[in-house]
Amino acid sequence: MSNRLREIRKTRGWSQERLVREVERFATHHLLSVASTASLRVYVSEWENGKRPISDHYAQIIRPLFGVTDAELFEGQSSETPTVEADGYADLMDRIDSARNVSLSMVKTFMDQTELLRTMDRQMGAASLVDQMTGHLAALEDALTFAVLPDTRRPVALALAGAATLGAWQALDTGSVERAWRNYELGKRAAQEAEEPMYLAHATAEQAYVLNEAGRPEMAVQLVREAQRLAGKQASPRLRAWLYAAEAELCAKAGLPDDCKRALDDAAACLPTGEEARDPDMLSIFLNGGHLARWRGNVLSLLGDDDALTSLYTGLETADPTFVRATSGLRCDLAQAHLVRGELSQAQEHLQQARLLANRTGSVRHRRRIEQLTRKL
Repeated sequence: MSNRLREIRKTRGWSQERLVREVERFATHHLLSVASTASLRVYVSEWENGKRPISDHYAQIIRPLFGVTDAELFEGQSSETPTVEADGYADLMDRIDSARNVSLSMVKTFMDQTELLRTMDRQMGAASLVDQMTGHLAALEDALTFAVLPDTRRPVALALAGAATLGAWQALDTGSVERAWRNYELGKRAAQEAEEPMYLAHATAEQAYVLNEAGRPEMAVQLVREAQRLAGKQASPRLRAWLYAAEAELCAKAGLPDDCKRALDDAAACLPTGEEARDPDMLSIFLNGGHLARWRGNVLSLLGDDDALTSLYTGLETADPTFVRATSGLRCDLAQAHLVRGELSQAQEHLQQARLLANRTGSVRHRRRIEQLTRKL
């Protein structure tokens, strides 16, 4: 089976030698056996030239290193669920009955699994979770496929909406843009079936970031405003504040400073007071005054506003240490704000810290931004 290892490696900016070192580091950390360094160099060359297939053992190392799925690593591999035989009615009914049992007794387990993956993601990064998230989404999709009646389908659809949106953000962080887009579409469809406008709005707004990453910030602004419309009056105050903050960031990147500042003011006006960050009605939303201060600093730094530093350092002081990837982004924001002021030594210090955290989580998005900022020093 052919593979895309060379393409994936070059997209990440790794040399073959870097890949060999990372395979050895991963194997050591996870107590796995691999070939000698000299042999691994030969293996990598042969894998990329199609002279040697990537074994399951090494695929299990390479996938989390790059944060890719089997379908993304190997060309021509189908991830479709096998179809039920035309005369296999007994098998079909068994799966329908199983799906009903899942929806009634296992939805909480699915939600707990999503929560665990979310916690691991913010502390360890997304790259090492690709297999777990892929399997989790497949199980939820399968349960929804064979669920029949609305009271059976809606709980599963709601669980799938939350998991797919998390999986999409993880894919975007690891640079797997197409998988991110497809997972957002999956999350939106699931939210519509569950009749949950808040989940639909959240998936739609996050999907706008894919457009921004692709160089279409104006279209991203339109999509995040559509998300606000979809949320409507049913949105919780914290989600509404989150949507306005997202609009502000995307407006800044689209060169719309007046709209950006208006959205920041709207976010502050909507946000509930107090230290509580998590929205009880939308568990994927974390936003309080400290988080918004960091977000405001990020946005103002994009505009070159002198007030950015005050907001960013406030955000740094109140940052939750378990939000490792978010702290890496915050350090990038501080570096950018100092660069605008010509304070190169401070910018370099924050970039060093950001790089350490980005390497820890394997965030391709943050590494890319760090390199962009480093070239400005």
